[in-house]
Amino acid sequence: MSAQNPHSVLRRKPINDVGDESKKNGLFKSLGLWQLTAIGVGGIIGIGIFTLAGLVANGGPDGEGAGPAVLISFLIAGLASAAAALSYAEFAGMIPRAGSAYTYGYVALGEIVGWFIGWDLLLEYIAIVAVVAIGISGYFTEFMSGVGVQVPIWMQGTADTLDGGLINLPAIIVCLLVTFILSRGTQTFGRFELVAVGLKVLLILAIIVLGFFYINTQNYIPFLPNGFGAVFTGAATVFFAVFGYDAMSTAAEEAKDGKKHMPKAILLSLAIAMVLYVLATLVLTGMQNWQDIDPTAAFAVAFQSVGLPVIATILSAFAVVSILTVMLTFLLGVSRVWFSMSRDGLLPKWFSGTDKKGTPQRVTWIAGIASAFLAGVFPIRLIADLTNIGILAAFVVVCIAVIVLRRTRPDVPRTFRLPFMPIVPAFGVLASFFLITQLHWETWLRFAIWLVIGLVIYFAYGRRNSVMNPKSPRYVEVPAEK
Repeated sequence: MSAQNPHSVLRRKPINDVGDESKKNGLFKSLGLWQLTAIGVGGIIGIGIFTLAGLVANGGPDGEGAGPAVLISFLIAGLASAAAALSYAEFAGMIPRAGSAYTYGYVALGEIVGWFIGWDLLLEYIAIVAVVAIGISGYFTEFMSGVGVQVPIWMQGTADTLDGGLINLPAIIVCLLVTFILSRGTQTFGRFELVAVGLKVLLILAIIVLGFFYINTQNYIPFLPNGFGAVFTGAATVFFAVFGYDAMSTAAEEAKDGKKHMPKAILLSLAIAMVLYVLATLVLTGMQNWQDIDPTAAFAVAFQSVGLPVIATILSAFAVVSILTVMLTFLLGVSRVWFSMSRDGLLPKWFSGTDKKGTPQRVTWIAGIASAFLAGVFPIRLIADLTNIGILAAFVVVCIAVIVLRRTRPDVPRTFRLPFMPIVPAFGVLASFFLITQLHWETWLRFAIWLVIGLVIYFAYGRRNSVMNPKSPRYVEVPAEK
């Protein structure tokens, strides 16, 4: 391989420099295979079942519902996600380092590509935490109503989503609560996640089994009430619900055996999630006509509609607890990407500071407060679409990067090799691009504005201070790749 220009924006971080750096940077190894899988499942399952399934099936106030075909929306999104998951698995087994897609893009395609994806993920992960918090607030309101307490309208949501609404106070509170939990350290967080995800899976299985006895097959007719257009638009929206393993992969440096366990955890978490999604959407659209499904607390209202208000109340309480795991996974993700970018010199060194437990407290609390602000003042669909375009962009980069690195560095040991190269990652690229085209133009505009801001910061600060820049005070000389 010819030597690269150290001053180019396409300079690549050598693989031998992105091995395990946890010992010299303060991140502690404490996560085993099942804790990693729990983090992945915790990130994937939650808002998709408890909120977005109902939103896409019904359509909400601003869209056309997919009806019972919401099942197809999930399958399309899951298929696209599977191609990306295999690409993530190969990278995770090769480069067990914090940063996920940011690091993979940096290694294979160059610094500016890694920067854009990292910058993109900072916004997307924070926004995901906010979306999930908004979803929790809907179930919290249902739970309080079920126990006889009426939450004041002004604190249930914003004026855009609710007449008389002012601010989504429950969403703000839960963002800060999750930030506090994560700030206690990865080991504590990992134990909490394992228990909480176990409870979540049991809850979803109980929903499926109980709801099965209340299915009315007439509710499946018509199966495609608004055609495939609504299904594809729904797939772009629920894509939000079929990733999470990417955020989990940001914790690679904190895995006890990252190269061995990360690929397994990625594939296990997606497989478990898709099985539960398919079964849950069949039950939901079988219990209620798609036009009657509540877009914010679908399952709770569905059980109320069949005369089981007590179940609805219990479900709402468990939904709040179980969705917390999604928020924890993505808050973990944004803090580790931010930490990694700071460690690489692309953002100020102050952000990569860790406490004695190996937790990057500064970025954890900044991200948590930012998500609380978004959750408190913005409507759910606006934020959900914004998160999807960013994650889809990251998937495109990872799928391209795995093809490039297989050709340019075939000698690098890989504990997992994705099958049918390059067909699988190429399909992931095409599927992700297709889903991006299904999003509203306003989403494209907001995404473009964020990337332009990032471009300014990169050239004003990141490029000059990168550890790969020989003129940077933080320059770290590493052996050249062979």
